[in-house]
Amino acid sequence: MSAPDISVVICVYTEDRWEDILAAVASVRAQSRPARETLLVVDHNQALLDRLSEEYAAHGERRGTEEVRVLANAGPRGLSAGRNTGIAASRGDVIAFLDDDAVAERDWLRRFAEGYEDPRVMAVGGRTMPIWASGRRPAWFPAEFDWVVGCTYRGLPPGRVRVRNVLGGNASFRRTAFDAAGGFATGIGRDGDRRPLGCEETELCIRLTRARPDAVLLIDDRAVIHHRVPEIRERFAYFRTRTYAEGLSKALVARSVGAGKGLESERRYTTRVLPAGVARGLRDALLARPGGAGRAAAIVAGVVTAAGGYALGSLRARRRGTTFSALPIERNEQNERKQRNKRYEPNEPNEPSKQNERNEGIKGAAP
Repeated sequence: MSAPDISVVICVYTEDRWEDILAAVASVRAQSRPARETLLVVDHNQALLDRLSEEYAAHGERRGTEEVRVLANAGPRGLSAGRNTGIAASRGDVIAFLDDDAVAERDWLRRFAEGYEDPRVMAVGGRTMPIWASGRRPAWFPAEFDWVVGCTYRGLPPGRVRVRNVLGGNASFRRTAFDAAGGFATGIGRDGDRRPLGCEETELCIRLTRARPDAVLLIDDRAVIHHRVPEIRERFAYFRTRTYAEGLSKALVARSVGAGKGLESERRYTTRVLPAGVARGLRDALLARPGGAGRAAAIVAGVVTAAGGYALGSLRARRRGTTFSALPIERNEQNERKQRNKRYEPNEPNEPSKQNERNEGIKGAAP
């Protein structure tokens, strides 16, 4: 089976991450297995759209290539619609996603491509390592909760293994996966700097395996990226907010696909991985090792706040009928032109988007 062409989509939303965005693109350009193209999808930020368009137009002239394309998010504000915009505009057989504050190791795409040698494989994810702003992991921060900062957490099996879902900031999908299941659901997941919701990739992966029961989803821990963790996310206040938000998001996933599938992996995580983490923390505390008691306490706090978010999110979803939608990905020859020419009204960033209106039903909750 011939190796697939891979398009890389990087969703961006703020000029505050300008240097990170450039570093992310540079890491894709340095791959041992070149990407077919890199698509930067800008989430309703005209200044950033113009600046990136100018930056990469100049790069294209110097290099004689159009390998980086800059597009405007064609849907409602938020990460899901941005990804869907990138999927629709991409040309590759496989679409890979990289966070805008991460850099990929040189063999990242090569490892993804190897996974697709099996025609049953519909998605391949990788391992995401934290780059702590302080230079080291906070002593109290448990590795079992590295998903709080968008990274691979203790409890995931090593090697190349079959999983229920991949993690969105370091993931790839066959194009045919979107043909079968539709795109990422809007009304769930991240919306810029607003409350840190998530789980849009979990919902998509479960929907995919329902549409294609023979589909295989993998994580290959050799497909490595390094993800920046800003100082504010090293604090317990963010940890508490993010775990609460995860509970809210899991409630939406369960509403979409049912609690059986929606919480299948979480049951093992909470009954096996986390108790072992608490035990390690308490042992370290008894041995006078730094942070042991703090890690044990953080695990307990994380479980409690996530459970609280799930309970409140479930209640609100039932009472208010909170909904979100996953639409087919439409591709046509005019798509690129539409994205390139899209412009926003000056006051739009302050206007509530349709996705924000949908999220009002779960305001105050976290995934």
